[in-house]
Amino acid sequence: MVKRTPLYSLQKELGAKFTSFGGWELPVLYTDILKEHNAVRSNAGLFDVSHMGEILISGEDAVPFVNKIITNDVSAIPQNKILYSPMCYEDGTVVDDILIYKFSEGKLLLIVNAGNIEKDEAWINKHITGNVKVENISDRFVLFALQGPKSEEILKDILDEEIELPSFYWFIETKILGMKVLLSRTGYTGEDGFEIYLYLPNSCADYEKLWNGILDAGKDSGLVPAGLGARDTLRLEAALPLYGHELSDSILPIEARLRSFVKLDKKEDFVGKTALNNQLEQGLKRKLYGFEMTDRAIPRNGYDVTKDGKRIGYVTSGGLLPTLGKNGGLLLSEDLTLENDDVVEIIVRQRACKAKIVPLPFYKKKYKK
Repeated sequence: MVKRTPLYSLQKELGAKFTSFGGWELPVLYTDILKEHNAVRSNAGLFDVSHMGEILISGEDAVPFVNKIITNDVSAIPQNKILYSPMCYEDGTVVDDILIYKFSEGKLLLIVNAGNIEKDEAWINKHITGNVKVENISDRFVLFALQGPKSEEILKDILDEEIELPSFYWFIETKILGMKVLLSRTGYTGEDGFEIYLYLPNSCADYEKLWNGILDAGKDSGLVPAGLGARDTLRLEAALPLYGHELSDSILPIEARLRSFVKLDKKEDFVGKTALNNQLEQGLKRKLYGFEMTDRAIPRNGYDVTKDGKRIGYVTSGGLLPTLGKNGGLLLSEDLTLENDDVVEIIVRQRACKAKIVPLPFYKKKYKK
């Protein structure tokens, strides 16, 4: 059965066009993907990302337990900080990549990808140790992402009180338009911005009021509603991984340039540690690179990549990079000797189209620390 967020009817009224994603029917665009993309880069965009999953881990052993199922180290961060981490299978491939919100030593909130909610919950439950409780509370939130350089000024207009807003990868609990929310300075666009979790069920929670209130506050700042299409072009320019593309049950996080999120020296052992450590000792077999097309062609996920006529890998994500005015993407290559400006070929409809290797990310934004 296809799932929909609570905003579905309102989005239809706004003219949204929908697509299927991870078992959900979600807005791919409201007006035009490029206009929505450029609005986020220049002003601000508002995304409904209520399809994301939330899993609460509580109990006196919450931190050591979570540390056993992630590659990063949640014990090293303070309260109200957010941590990004892969979760891995025993062979080092990726179950999911998640965010961990640390409320306290005994309360952690895991944000998981929409298409992986049930799989992640089952996998986490399978590995329970110690005094912990695992709860899938995905139905208790509506989640909006306010992204772009003007997002802070827009948000300040609708806060119930004057407060210091969180810095990048920090969160607070506060009130917006009379409603209690979890507010984090996070996003998936490569821009400054916030994610706003509205607690449900709650007698004063009104997700339409919150959505419309944010849009109304930003109407003079160029804020627009934005869909999955722009979210994907924005994250690709920032070289942010997408599960099922740059990460999967056949790709190691260290192959996907996520070595800094794999803490092999933390106190707790973790699932996949042995395999990841062995891979590092033996040497990587594949590596993720960025590329730009030099021939006219649009690269897509799954297209073969060759060099001097020999297949070396495949495109994990590709398409238009609107801010650069170019086509390009990410590729996973078995040739680890590739350097910037090296020429490769992307096989587009049986035609070898030239591309060059370029540094990542394609677009880099300075986040507010």
